[in-house]
This record gives sequence, C-alpha cells and structure tokens, in this order.
Amino acid sequence: MTQKLTPVMNRDDVETLLRATFPQAFYDNSPFHLMEVKPSGAVLRLSPDESHLRHGGTVSGPSMFALADIAAYIAILAHVGPAAMTVTTNMNINFLHKPAPEALDAHATILKLGRRLAVTEIAIVGADDDIMVAHATATYSIPPKHEKPEQA
Repeated sequence: MTQKLTPVMNRDDVETLLRATFPQAFYDNSPFHLMEVKPSGAVLRLSPDESHLRHGGTVSGPSMFALADIAAYIAILAHVGPAAMTVTTNMNINFLHKPAPEALDAHATILKLGRRLAVTEIAIVGADDDIMVAHATATYSIPPKHEKPEQA
C-alpha cells in the first residue's frame, strides 16, 4: 500500500499551468481533459478524434501511451508544484484489450515520490465501462529546487 500524498496544486492550478506551458496540447476543445486531481494521483480523459484512431476502429497505441504519460506527469506536478521540467526517464505499457473508439480515462497513481524521482502507475480504462485496456508504469526525474543565492 502506498502513502496518501496531498496535492499542492488543485485541478484549476494544474490546468492553468498546462495551458501556459503546453498550449499545443491543452487548449479549448482539446482532446485531453483534466478530470480530477486527488491525493496521490490524477485522472485525465482522452476524447479521441480521427487522429487518435487506427485501422480496425480502435484508439491507437501511441495515443494511449501519450495519455498515460501526460496523466502521470499531471499527477506529479499536482504534488510537487509547477516544476515544468519534470521529465519521463522510463515508461512501460501493456496493452490489455482493444478499446472502442470512445473516451478513455487514465487513472495515474503516485507509488513513490522522492526529491529527484517519482514512480507512478497508470490504469487506462474505458470512460463509460471502466474496463482496463492498458496498464503502464512510469518514472520521472524531478528537477532540483533552486536554492537562494547566499548574501554577502
């Protein structure tokens, strides 16, 4: 069992930061929707459009990978504050079921939050049926906090 972490940023704070830092992904009518920031995690929804689908009528693997990566990033930011230079150092994803071309939710949970590394797991489920279609784990590097310069 993991410890319950308390977010330092709420949903609106995180969304404002994402819109300012990543306007190419977070804009009005974006397919990504931040649903919730909660203790130890976050929930991000992908409402796929044609660019997220592959032949056979399913959401593409790269789209689900991006959903998992962004959800984990959001969960970490919500708990460490506006450290935009937090970066993915490792990610693994298992595709479990072929999802319908409908909305998917990524439930990101922080398993360990250290000073320099965070480890997360992400369950991607159908937004309407809650069937897990993919499971991912990801590790992120958190930039060091800048210390104030010493005064002479």
